[in-house]
Amino acid sequence: MARDWTLEADEIVALPLDELALLVLRDAHANGEWNWGNWLISAQRSYAQRTDAMQALGEAWGWLQNHGLIAWNPTQSSDKAFVISRKGHQLLSDGLPWLRAVERLDVELVPVLERTARPQFLRGDFETAAFAAMKEVEVQVRTRAGLGSGPDEVGVKLMVRAFKQGGPLFRAELEGGESQAQMNLFAGAIGLFKNPSSHRRVDFKDPTEAAEIVLLADLLLRLLDKIEDPQPSTPEADGQGK
Repeated sequence: MARDWTLEADEIVALPLDELALLVLRDAHANGEWNWGNWLISAQRSYAQRTDAMQALGEAWGWLQNHGLIAWNPTQSSDKAFVISRKGHQLLSDGLPWLRAVERLDVELVPVLERTARPQFLRGDFETAAFAAMKEVEVQVRTRAGLGSGPDEVGVKLMVRAFKQGGPLFRAELEGGESQAQMNLFAGAIGLFKNPSSHRRVDFKDPTEAAEIVLLADLLLRLLDKIEDPQPSTPEADGQGK
């Protein structure tokens, strides 16, 4: 622990665990600490009369380990020796909002988003990750619906043509309001989030919002997978009926 560590015992106990852990990690990094046991021994000198503060600091080290922010140091024999992981260094650089968003996205995505959106997100390119996820929804809808790439087969127009009554992805077995809601869900998501250069309803610098967009795209693709046999478009759906 550094000599300039200024937290009082009451502050340590009151801090959320993730915030306290980040402060501990920053202190260890700034002072070249390599042994978390030594760090706690140093802290004991300041908080010897406050077992609650020492427990909180111990929990902070446990939190860092459990979240993969520190790792065992294979060059040292002590079981308390550690190194800051690559993820830990990124936390030091990008802060807790980045980590919280990464953990929000710590679920199994559909395979195509695992290959496209997740790598971009983990690199911190949130705009590309969100755009790639929604673009994949558009591509998959077009493919499943058997539609082309004309002016009516992009964006919101594509969603409406694919899901409206008589369209290839319309499901007659659904209750009418549910069919309409499904079309609106896909059209609204694409309209808001697929084209960030035209729609600035989201701050793509915010990793949490970007994570939610990726998760929304994942949900849409899962819903699309449930439509097993797309139906051919009817003349009415193509605007050719009477």
